[in-house]
Amino acid sequence: MFRPMSDEPTDAPQTAAPAGPPTGPGVIAGYLKTLTSQPGVYRMLDAEGTVLYVGKARSLKARVSNYARGAGHSNRIARMISLTASMEFVTVRTEAEALLLEANLIKRFKPRFNVLLRDDKSFPYILIRRDTPAPQILKHRGARTIKGDYFGPFASAGAVTRAIGMLQRAFLLRSCSDSVFEGRTRPCLLFQIKRCAGPCTHEISDEDYNALVDESVRFLRGESQSVREMYQRLMQEASANLEFERAAKYRNRLWALAHVQADQAINPDNVEEADVFAAHQEGGQTCVQVFFFRAGQNWGNRAYYPKADKAVPVEEVLASFIAQFYDDKPVPRLLLLSHDFEDRTLMAEALSTKAERKVEIRVPTRGTKSGLVEHALSNAKEALGRKLAETSSQARLLEGVAERFGLSEMPRRIEVYDNSHISGTNAVGAMIVAGPEGFVKSAYRKFNIKNAETAPGDDYAMMREVLTRRFKRLAEMTAVPAPSEPEADPEPLFPDRPDLVLVDGGAGQLGVACQVMADLGLEDIPLVGVAKGPDRDAGREHFHLPGHPQPFMLEPRDPVLYFIQRLRDEAHRFAIGTHRAKRSKSLGANPLDEIEGIGPSRRRALLNHFGSAKSVSKAGIEDLKAVEGISAEMAQKVYDFFHERR
Repeated sequence: MFRPMSDEPTDAPQTAAPAGPPTGPGVIAGYLKTLTSQPGVYRMLDAEGTVLYVGKARSLKARVSNYARGAGHSNRIARMISLTASMEFVTVRTEAEALLLEANLIKRFKPRFNVLLRDDKSFPYILIRRDTPAPQILKHRGARTIKGDYFGPFASAGAVTRAIGMLQRAFLLRSCSDSVFEGRTRPCLLFQIKRCAGPCTHEISDEDYNALVDESVRFLRGESQSVREMYQRLMQEASANLEFERAAKYRNRLWALAHVQADQAINPDNVEEADVFAAHQEGGQTCVQVFFFRAGQNWGNRAYYPKADKAVPVEEVLASFIAQFYDDKPVPRLLLLSHDFEDRTLMAEALSTKAERKVEIRVPTRGTKSGLVEHALSNAKEALGRKLAETSSQARLLEGVAERFGLSEMPRRIEVYDNSHISGTNAVGAMIVAGPEGFVKSAYRKFNIKNAETAPGDDYAMMREVLTRRFKRLAEMTAVPAPSEPEADPEPLFPDRPDLVLVDGGAGQLGVACQVMADLGLEDIPLVGVAKGPDRDAGREHFHLPGHPQPFMLEPRDPVLYFIQRLRDEAHRFAIGTHRAKRSKSLGANPLDEIEGIGPSRRRALLNHFGSAKSVSKAGIEDLKAVEGISAEMAQKVYDFFHERR
């Protein structure tokens, strides 16, 4: 951004900008005098206090002295050392504890020079609730606060749903909620199609139903062979006693169990409980494919793309990934890896400590387990190939955006803004972000419209408030001069400052955006208004640029047009979803809750007396005083609350 030169004389002495705190090997060497040789975890921080790197060490003093040398390091480490202004240390008893703490702190601080686990969503589990007389089978995600038996993880919610469906066929467990269960007077359809034993109406005794639950738990814990043998014996006994209906029941369960076993793509005989990790590196990116095996069955797989410097070898990426992966997940008894790494024994010790039982980590080279790893590695290669192809396609689209809108270079961060409301009520603004790797959902933001002076339905005022709140802080950060950095970052972080801002709307909305940017001194950020075309048809959008009186359109089959439509539709989806969530919350709110002194008892008394909050708002003071528990002072307070609002 250019600023006009002043015409004032320059004889006055120029004040130099204050120097920042010292950084580099000298700062690191200063900690050696007080450091011990105990194992621990260290954090390297920059001049602003941001964590650059988290690491573990068998001897803190030895590791820090290695950094203090300032020579013999890779470009990435040398860059990290040059930015280090301070360090923090935590000593622990063993190196295994240090490894677990390191993984925890990496996930917490997300340092730029560490390998970072991305897309760390929680996994779904099968839960068999034990806090009801008739245990329920259901899908569960999140904290394990419900009493019962948990089985997993599964790679996807769909895998859990399919598994529950098969288990219902085999063991006839109920899946209905407690309210439905308690309100039944006759069996539901699931009982009729033999997917439930009907404990709600006592079609089966509690003792027999709990026996089915125990059998399902044994099956999920890997005792599938003993469960099958039991049903085979019972079927033969029933058949020998000419109880053919009971024999058919056991036969159907055996069929269902066989279907559960056969429904897996890979179902090894000698792997009961294991996670398989395979990593493949190509084009500066790494894909880690994880397969889950529980109870001798393949419970799905998931691909991860951890964030790491291009210079970090695949073995180091895999080691850091595994440590972070199990920070908040249960650890199986066996881990099978595609690559060996230096601290594999230490990793097994640390995970054994976490799981409170022995955990084994292997890198198989032959046999069935080697086949599992090779299959996972093949999947990792294919997934990374697809990812690179998508990234390449995304880069071409971003280059097209730069060309169509006259940008000097390909945008790395695009922000799209939209508003949503119904006649001005529950108004919200939404910002979505896209970059070279697609939508960056962790950077999405929602804005509740707070300005009381904004007229209901005033889209211009809403857009002004949203953009002002978003860019005011960015303008303040821009005003502070950044410390000089002699060399460029080898892999820049995803920027906070957008290279392009798309505003949903025409010339009016764009004018508001331009005014906000001018007021904040951010005129150099490119702005584009995306207006719906005639009849609001997709494909006929009009694009408005600052300083151009006439809008323009893109070719109907232009891939860039489809890309802009996807961005706009995602902004619509996010804004509408945010608005609906806010509206649903407001529908359940009661204005009486906002009155000081009105608790649950008085609120219940008012609602019982008048029937609704709306009737309370219309009541006079004498009518309010007639309610039990409402004093004259409280009646006046309730009356003033509603009438002052008007």
